[in-house]
Amino acid sequence: MLLIYGATGYTGTLIAEEAARRKVPCILAGRSAEKLGPLAERLGLQHRAFDLSAPRLEGVRAVLHCAGPFSATSRPMVDACLAARVHYLDITGEVLVFEDVLGRDGEAKARGVVLLPGTGFDVVPSDCLAKLLSEELPGAEKLELAFAANGGSSPGTLKSSIEGAAHGGRVRRGGKLVSVPPAHEVRTIPFADKPRLAMAIPWGDLATAFRSTGIGDITVYMSAPKATIRLARLTRFVAPLLGLAPVQSLLKSRVEKSVRGPTAEQRARSRAQLWGRVTRGAESVECTLQIPEGYTFTADAAVTCAGRVLAGDVQPGAWTPSLAFGARFVTQLRGVTLHAPARSPTTLDQPASERS
Repeated sequence: MLLIYGATGYTGTLIAEEAARRKVPCILAGRSAEKLGPLAERLGLQHRAFDLSAPRLEGVRAVLHCAGPFSATSRPMVDACLAARVHYLDITGEVLVFEDVLGRDGEAKARGVVLLPGTGFDVVPSDCLAKLLSEELPGAEKLELAFAANGGSSPGTLKSSIEGAAHGGRVRRGGKLVSVPPAHEVRTIPFADKPRLAMAIPWGDLATAFRSTGIGDITVYMSAPKATIRLARLTRFVAPLLGLAPVQSLLKSRVEKSVRGPTAEQRARSRAQLWGRVTRGAESVECTLQIPEGYTFTADAAVTCAGRVLAGDVQPGAWTPSLAFGARFVTQLRGVTLHAPARSPTTLDQPASERS
């Protein structure tokens, strides 16, 4: 039995609907019985209300955790899963959450539990792309990843972004996470559909791709218009203010009141683009990937990952998606197009004015 916690959130509901469509035996869970009841009745599923201070995992073999921000919710759920010998999956994209969960590999093996964070858009496609590229160029020393997504954001995604804005940017250098100013690098990325301007961001692959590939120097970029990049750079001057609890609460409450996430029509007409490049000395290999809109992709990927864990396809321990299922796992999901890796990449020489 699969338990989907946070099932009434924007992404959790999409995942619950996908699980019901596939007839996966599952229980919908969250804090509010009033919200869970109507959703469970509509989908013909069981429901169970509980707070993370007292998790109820009886009769459950795996948890798919969808209740963010995961900086607050992941550890108590992982603790509960380890105690109950229940497999744990989530849809986080938060770097430090990945670091925390993947760091519990020894505990997971000792308890016979699978820990598999990042089973959605964060970070299945980018992690698989990173692993594929590292296999194409063994011994690569540098990894660059980028994505372009449209269609809007959910309340949970925006609240996690608000938390992250207080901590600035990050890259991985020499195998270590290093703090950098927000949008400290800006460059044009040759995505499959067209070149796009992109800025460096503290994406989850700084944790997952490092473990999947062993590459010590990693930078991740997100496509963004110039106005968004300018705003991101301005946050470096107000980061201490953004980190204050009252400011965080105010901004998150506004998100909850005003943001609903992309509509079904918006999701249906949107797609996401990914690009990656690995470098070893003078040699480079790059590749592009196209996938459905991020939330649509997440529902498919997360339920697929959960099904494989329930089927016993993954041994106990803490895993990234590509280490659990292989570099080409992403190509087994709906609507994904992987373009052949190329050894004659477009040069991404960056004007000095775009560094900061």
